[in-house]
Amino acid sequence: MRATAGALRQGMAQLGRRLRAERVSNGLSRSRLSLLNLLALHGPMTASAMAAAERLQPQSLTRLLSRLEDDGLIVRSPDDADRRQVRIDITREGVAVLDEDTDRREAWLAKAMAERLTATECEVLRLAAGLMERLADD
Repeated sequence: MRATAGALRQGMAQLGRRLRAERVSNGLSRSRLSLLNLLALHGPMTASAMAAAERLQPQSLTRLLSRLEDDGLIVRSPDDADRRQVRIDITREGVAVLDEDTDRREAWLAKAMAERLTATECEVLRLAAGLMERLADD
């Protein structure tokens, strides 16, 4: 089992590096894109919930959020239920930036799979993707 875990980790690391190389050159760091993705997947969140989800220190998150807000990619608004809380949400511009980044990397991956893998191997990867999500669930 340990050898399989090592091989999987190494393969994911290599694929991750290759996918990062396909990233759109829009000036956004991986951390900022990750925050946009978090908001796109889960909807409006508080800063503390975002920090916990991304395992970030509040000070680091504050700087990242300020830059995203300055770029018009997120918006902050008071929580309807608790006016002391501030909810952070992704803007249309943020969704567009995230979509552009995701589309480019997924297009590269789909093309690489079609060119290098058999239909059976693609199906194995589809199944493995679900298994990796289950492993990653907290």
